[in-house]
Formats: sequence, C-alpha cells, structure tokens
Amino acid sequence: MNFWETITGSDLTREWKAFEARAGALPADYRAAWEQIKAHLFPYGDFTGRNLMPLLDNALGLLEETAADGQGIHEVLGDDIQGFCAALAGEEGARSHRDRWRDQLNRNVARKLDRLGG
Repeated sequence: MNFWETITGSDLTREWKAFEARAGALPADYRAAWEQIKAHLFPYGDFTGRNLMPLLDNALGLLEETAADGQGIHEVLGDDIQGFCAALAGEEGARSHRDRWRDQLNRNVARKLDRLGG
C-alpha cells in the first residue's frame, strides 16, 4: 500500500469490492448472514475501518468454506451473530469506537478540570 492509497482510501475501496464479489457467490442465507456480520462488526472499527478488513476477510473466508462443505448457516454461526461478531472483534464486551471516544472525552474533561482547580 502506498501513501496515496492510504490517504485516499482507494485500497479499502478495492478490498471492499472484492469482499462483496466474494459474498455474491454465497448462497442466499449466507449472504444474509454476511450482511448481519458487517452491521455488527462496524461499531468495532476505527475511524477508517482499516482494522476491520482482516476480521471481515476471516469471517467471509469462514462463510465460503462452510458453504462449500454444505453446512447450514445456523450450524456455523448459531442464532447469535452479534455474539459471534463480538468474539471475532476481541471477546465479549470488546470496546467499540464509542467506548474509546467516551474514555478520551472523559480524560480531556478531567484534565481541564484539574487545570481549573489547581
């Protein structure tokens, strides 16, 4: 990845289109699960979403392999796709970008209050 691709995000666009092309080849129930996986993983992304690309690639790879083996989507992911995504993002209770921003805001406010009180 070169500097220009990093700045413009064109590398992410190219990867995203490749993901969607791969997902298009999946059976309908797997495509529906893919849509849910994307929706549940986005809160764990950073500003650019670059940190999610390996997670999405791994999740899509799992869906491709299990679809090729003929397994049903419920056998693979169960009924808790949100829990699967939380586990994939780190573990249950993994911090989302909102949690990180909230912590940063709290630190900044505490620092300002310390300056005013000191």
